[in-house]
Amino acid sequence: MTAHEFRLEGLEPDNPLAFFALLGLLRALEAADLDCEPSERLYPRVRWAPAPLRPVLVVRRSATEDEIAKRAVDGIAQLANHHDFGDHADLNYTQQEARVILSEAIAKADPHQRYRADLLAALMSDGAVEGKRSKKSESPRIAPTPVCLLFGQGHQHFLKRLRDVPRSRTPDELEDKGRVGAGEEPEQYVQETIFRPWRRDDTMLSSFRWDPNEIARYALMPGNPTDPKYKLGAQYGANRLAAIGISVLSGAPRNRADRTWLTIVGGHYDKDGFTLAWPIWRAPATLAAIRFMLAHPGLRDGLRHMGVEQVMVSRRIQIEKYFSFTRAQPRFVEAT
Repeated sequence: MTAHEFRLEGLEPDNPLAFFALLGLLRALEAADLDCEPSERLYPRVRWAPAPLRPVLVVRRSATEDEIAKRAVDGIAQLANHHDFGDHADLNYTQQEARVILSEAIAKADPHQRYRADLLAALMSDGAVEGKRSKKSESPRIAPTPVCLLFGQGHQHFLKRLRDVPRSRTPDELEDKGRVGAGEEPEQYVQETIFRPWRRDDTMLSSFRWDPNEIARYALMPGNPTDPKYKLGAQYGANRLAAIGISVLSGAPRNRADRTWLTIVGGHYDKDGFTLAWPIWRAPATLAAIRFMLAHPGLRDGLRHMGVEQVMVSRRIQIEKYFSFTRAQPRFVEAT
């Protein structure tokens, strides 16, 4: 069955991972479009629809769910080639290293191929470094993007995962380094993520800890968290898409007290830490339009004139040595 609109049932509006996956879906489809004749391109846009609230993918020509998933996988494969971080497993570049790698990416970018520059700009800035600013420090480390939640805890390394997850077509390939399981198709993981309710039964090796359901509050669990029956799982397709989607969240240095932080579009630091906001809009919007809404200084105050009906706000939290994001709370935008 073909259609011009597809309701994305798997992408809940209050889940940061789902929103990152939505951004990744649009970016992957746009990348795949560049390899097609104009008449075959999808020109994807997204709007939100109620009962319950979910994003709706709008494409210019008639397509099927299978084709949407295949196009997304093709786009991921193209963009994943740019997820090259050398021998860095964690986001711990020195300021000088960051300056070099960012300059190289900018020099190679053009209007039709700017993905690597966007990705690196979302991860770090040579203008934002950790700790107090000091002239004595010849090579301070950069302050990582606030959506980086992995710093080596439990042998979980952010850049290694950001490289491996989009490049691995299936969970088996990720775990076994090259082997695709019998009967597995890369498209099925994307299709299950965007069109179906999540099952979260894939390997945690794909997790970036962006899904609030992965928060292990052991005191509230019905059994031993090491028991396979209660062990947390991940949504593989969502993490693959989200690894691409965070390239939209461009960062910039922000001075606060005696430190320079890295903040991102949609992000805000307050006395309790970092929060991330994203809009819910009613008219079909391109990725460029969504990026504009995220970067708008009035995002949290209401963009009703731009079709934004509510804003979702999620908080970054820490439980022992692990970081996570909470389910987002809605802020409704009043009519003016």
